[in-house]
Amino acid sequence: MLLEPAELIIRVLIAGGLGALVGLDRELADQPAGLRTHVLVSLGAALFTLTGAYGVSSFTVDPGTPVDPTRVAAQVVTGIGFLGAGAIIRQGFSVRGLTTAAGLWVTAAIGTAVALGFYIGALATTGSAVVALYALKRVERLLLRRLKPGRWEFIIETESEIRLSNLTNTLERNRASVESIRMDTTETGGRDVVMELLLPPRSDPQDFAEMLRSLDGVRSVDWSR
Repeated sequence: MLLEPAELIIRVLIAGGLGALVGLDRELADQPAGLRTHVLVSLGAALFTLTGAYGVSSFTVDPGTPVDPTRVAAQVVTGIGFLGAGAIIRQGFSVRGLTTAAGLWVTAAIGTAVALGFYIGALATTGSAVVALYALKRVERLLLRRLKPGRWEFIIETESEIRLSNLTNTLERNRASVESIRMDTTETGGRDVVMELLLPPRSDPQDFAEMLRSLDGVRSVDWSR
């Protein structure tokens, strides 16, 4: 069954509008994939799906031959993976862009659902995504970060003869978890010990820095996220 041109246009416009709602949060967060990217992803997913469902019927030899729109929709899922991978950035020990990549993936699903006329699913998913991006962000900042261990990078300048076990034992006695250790030799003959640490919830990295500075053989301690 072919759709009227007006219905096709309405579906494309709805897909773009719902994609804009999801992309607005990423735009406000100053992410590379922002409002326009999410709108284009939703529009593209909708058009690919509409093309697979209704646009190829005139090319079939037998008008009664069924058309499987899921074949094109499946390729939309594959293609969106490349955009999502481009939005993910690794910075040191942290990874950024996972939320943006997930937003692009959801936006493509919304566009596909609208194109197939599954408006209830598209609206429910859009509403849930908006709540997750806006409301849950505040919950994460106010509550979850107080309950989760803090990840910090400590740069400890030490004398060459210091034993690493003195550092790690001190940290572990105070419930800090050492995730990784890297050592570099300084120009003054000492060593920079770079540690990725998971500190207990609500702990102050300044306290751990003062604790490490009090050890024999430690010259200075700096830390960062």
